[in-house]
Amino acid sequence: MSEERSLNFLEEIVEEDIREGKHGGRVLTRFPPEPNGYLHIGHAKSICLNFGLALKYGGQTNLRFDDTNPVKEDVEYVDSIKEDVKWLGFEWANELYASDYFDLMYAFAMNMIRKGLAYVDDSTSEEIAAQKGTPTEPGKGNAYRNRSVEENLRLFEEMKDCKYPDGAKVLRAKIDLASPNMHMRDPIMYRIKHTHHHRTGDKWCIYPMYDFAHGESDAIEEITHSVCTLEFVQHRPLYDWFIEKIRDIPIQTIRVCAPQPQLHRNEQTQAAATGGRETCRRLGRSAHAYHKWIAPQGLYTRFHPRLLRAHWRG
Repeated sequence: MSEERSLNFLEEIVEEDIREGKHGGRVLTRFPPEPNGYLHIGHAKSICLNFGLALKYGGQTNLRFDDTNPVKEDVEYVDSIKEDVKWLGFEWANELYASDYFDLMYAFAMNMIRKGLAYVDDSTSEEIAAQKGTPTEPGKGNAYRNRSVEENLRLFEEMKDCKYPDGAKVLRAKIDLASPNMHMRDPIMYRIKHTHHHRTGDKWCIYPMYDFAHGESDAIEEITHSVCTLEFVQHRPLYDWFIEKIRDIPIQTIRVCAPQPQLHRNEQTQAAATGGRETCRRLGRSAHAYHKWIAPQGLYTRFHPRLLRAHWRG
């Protein structure tokens, strides 16, 4: 007689969430590869884990391409990744791209500047690295960190309008240069890249960094269980910080219903997942975004109707 297999720690978490009615009982995971190369065995494990969890609990999985670095990405890799996922026997609920949300992310960044949470920095990459300090020494601010909100808004808009060359400026989050977590020491949110994008063409010359784009994409898609490997544990506080600051933007400032904190679980799990590799679990928050939305700066954006629900307010 075969022994009943015990649940792994991820299954225990999902089942507990379902019992408690979190996320309305939904399970929505995502597989978010960057289309900059062919998949390897580690990707196969992630595919099986994310799709497998969703299938076991009657949920779905999004295939979302993290296409935020057009220098390294190509449609060839997009097609190859889709073929590999199908070859492993899985079907995704929605084929999505981080670039689907570029307009919204830009608006998020503009509003973070308005709140004094981001600033434009003219430092070189070498200078920024030196200013961040070391794991045992705090970082040091520069004159750009004290720019006014008005100046930062103007400069970031000029960055978007392609008025500066690659590397001339970056947008950084204004967090804590003395944080023991190096990822929290004013990380870069946007950089300038005058490069043709395989989906958006030449519309953009600024692109969001992974740590900024990833959590916002999870929230927009209403991902319930975002699973990652242990190498991303140190990124988790930044993931949380970005989503919290977007949520804190007053509704009168930016008309978007941001991620809901009650669906967030603020835990790090470090244990062996099926297959023997340790993983960490990150949960996205539920997000309701406007189907039609107008930012204060007059930007009009229409988002994918399968993902973004219309919530009209007076």
